Amino acid sequence: MKLVKAKFDLKAILKACSNGSSEMLTNLSMSLVNMLYNAQLMKYIGSDGVVAYGIIMYISFIFSGTYLGYSIGTAPIIGYHYGAGNTEELKSLLKKSLRLILVTSIVMTGFAEISARLLASIFVSYDANLLDITTNAIMIFSLTFLVSGFNMFASSFFTALNDGAVSAAISFLRTLVFQISMIYILPLILGINGIWFAVVVAEVLSLVVSGAFLITKRKKYQYA
Repeated sequence: MKLVKAKFDLKAILKACSNGSSEMLTNLSMSLVNMLYNAQLMKYIGSDGVVAYGIIMYISFIFSGTYLGYSIGTAPIIGYHYGAGNTEELKSLLKKSLRLILVTSIVMTGFAEISARLLASIFVSYDANLLDITTNAIMIFSLTFLVSGFNMFASSFFTALNDGAVSAAISFLRTLVFQISMIYILPLILGINGIWFAVVVAEVLSLVVSGAFLITKRKKYQYA
């Protein structure tokens, strides 16, 4: 290796930007979804619902951070072996990652369900009614931890394979299309609980999309 004069490569820059578009979509859509969530909560529950949702977001960041950290951490390794043509390593990484996420998702969801009231009491122990609302919301919302890890990993996996289009499609459907649709549809069917189930259903729908892409792209990238 040796130092050489750097050259401006617009094509490479644009490729890097497009490949990272899924992460951009995720962050942009989160703000929009949060606003819509708050509007629906004010309509169906009132200010207590907004408070409960804020608490859920704090808790969710802790649990989802595990998946996010793993996805980001493995991306360079996946990208390296893809670039080196090490298909066997790609297969091994995918299988081990899916197994690890499966075990982690079961453990974290179980913990969240069991400790829902304890977690809620950290924030709203001063109000019995709000505590009940938040506990119920956490127990429903925590079901997302069963599937969200797979969707995060799938999006990161395709980013690492330099397929920004697929990664962006997963993120766009998961964090914007499915969530916004469910935010407005499920409350009409399930009432208040429909708001908390919105993300759960959105994640399940996203899992179907992620699985479909992993199956259809397996021959192209030779990871299965």
